[in-house]
Amino acid sequence: MKEKLIYQYFNDDDFLAITNTIKESEKKTSGEIRVAIKEKRRFIDFYQSIRKLAEKEFFQLKMNETRDKTGILIFILLGEKKFYILADEGINSQVDQSTWDKIRNEMEKDFSTQNFSFGIIDCVRKVAAILSLHFPIKPDDTNELSNKVVF
Repeated sequence: MKEKLIYQYFNDDDFLAITNTIKESEKKTSGEIRVAIKEKRRFIDFYQSIRKLAEKEFFQLKMNETRDKTGILIFILLGEKKFYILADEGINSQVDQSTWDKIRNEMEKDFSTQNFSFGIIDCVRKVAAILSLHFPIKPDDTNELSNKVVF
């Protein structure tokens, strides 16, 4: 049986490290960070932009249902090495998309040098640092979304 593409880039320890980084990062912000990694597009999505694919994933994961609209998705299309960071409207009212695009570009550079796990972890930390400035943790904050990497 052919090995899944995702395991050519990551192992289970990498996913655990990413999940733990999200968990730790969310202790400083009321934002909800998710990482979704897709190996390839579905046939039906062949002509969709990377942003459209990220939007579909965002809504499928119910990230739009957070209390303060502070969900943010780090979306990775592994087979094409395309990336998109999509924030909900609460975040977008405070932080411009160009900020996320800059972080995405840095993650893209990490991938180009084979630093896959580091690239995602560094991306999560940078996203969390910005979120903590605009959306600090609240006394009544709860973890509204899973921290596990989605495949």
